[in-house]
Formats: sequence, structure tokens, C-alpha cells
Amino acid sequence: MLIRDAVPADAEAIAGIYNDAVLNTTAIWNDVVVDARNREVWLELRQGSGYPVLVAEADDCAVVAYATFGDFRAFDGYRYTVEHSVYVRSDVRGGGIGEALMLELIERARGIGKHVLVAAIESSNAHSIRLHEKLGFVPGGTLTDVGTKFGRWLDLTFMQLTLD
Repeated sequence: MLIRDAVPADAEAIAGIYNDAVLNTTAIWNDVVVDARNREVWLELRQGSGYPVLVAEADDCAVVAYATFGDFRAFDGYRYTVEHSVYVRSDVRGGGIGEALMLELIERARGIGKHVLVAAIESSNAHSIRLHEKLGFVPGGTLTDVGTKFGRWLDLTFMQLTLD
């Protein structure tokens, strides 16, 4: 598997992975699917801000996952803190792709002088919480009933990794 920086041609695959998460998981708390053009604009904005968007490419060159980080909050005092996202295509989850992307994101965040990497995880996502613990993230707190999807209230668990 190859991990590389995303290019505009990856937008359709990224949109497919994103839309599956929207429609079938509580990993993304949005209800609206997007098209490839939406992801092209998103990619341009993210990379234009100096932040990476990475993709994992399978042996057949298909994009099977993507990962990124961006500003945690839009205030100057948070400039050394970023929040990340990792999404893996449903048919290849559990094979270590998410971990490989996370390790690369951690190095990229360190490389641009960030101090803390934040994860915001739907609290029942035990697999994601375990992965973050394995990579050295520690609990930062839980907000209860702050989101809703599929007709139920969702809790949000924050985890963080100090990078330096």
C-alpha cells in the first residue's frame, strides 16, 4: 500500500469514502452527501492552508482511505493545535490502513511545528478509541448528547497527543 498526498483526481474516491461514512456511520455527523467537485474544493482549501490530505492507495491503485488535519479552533491561541480525521473504505477496515495514515499524520503535524493533535471520536466507536490509545493519545474529556444522527443522541470523546 502506498500513502501519498492527495491530488484532484482523487476527489471522486474521497467523496465515495466520505459519503459512505455519512450514510452508514456516526463517524461524520453530517446528513448530506457530497460530489467530487465538493471534495476538489475542500482539497484545494485544505492544502492551500498548508495542511496535508493523504490517501492510501491499494496495489491496484484504488484510493481506499484518506486522512487530514486542520485547525482545531479558529482563534490565534489554538494555532499549535490541529484536529485530524481518518476515513477508511468500509470493505478494507481493520487491516491497519487507518493506523498507517495516523502515523504519517503525526509526523506531518510534528514537521510543521504543531504541539497537539486532537481526535474527536463518537464515544461508542471503541475501535477508534483503542487505535488512538495504541498511538499514545490520552483522554481529553467527553461531551454528552452534543450531536444527533440516525434518531439518537451522540456523545463526543476527545483524545489528544502531545507532539513535542
